[in-house]
Amino acid sequence: MAKVTGLGGVFYVVKDPEATRQWYREVLGLGGEYGPQLMWSEETKEQPYSLVSHFKDDAYIKPGAGGFMINLRVDDCDAMVEQLKAKGVAILDSADEGYGKFAWLLDPDGIKIELWEQCAVPES
Repeated sequence: MAKVTGLGGVFYVVKDPEATRQWYREVLGLGGEYGPQLMWSEETKEQPYSLVSHFKDDAYIKPGAGGFMINLRVDDCDAMVEQLKAKGVAILDSADEGYGKFAWLLDPDGIKIELWEQCAVPES
């Protein structure tokens, strides 16, 4: 039987796609022909996974606009936060939940980005 094997992408409308792509290249180091591209072959954590999560309201998404958030895996959340701060990016908050470290910021279109460093393998 066929099955879903992973997240293929996040697609949304912005006012100036090239300016948004430039911000992702310059601030997060993510580029690609059609926008930020993430290669699973570069992931070094044991049993990496992506999550599609659902909420009853937008409290977790706020102050982001658009009713959704983008979660990006990072290899070192603390170092990434320091890099972003050095570039003048405002970090909304951060947390260490044991199973993962998190930090949040907004992209130039007001979309909330959650950075996530996987620290533990999920129980199945």
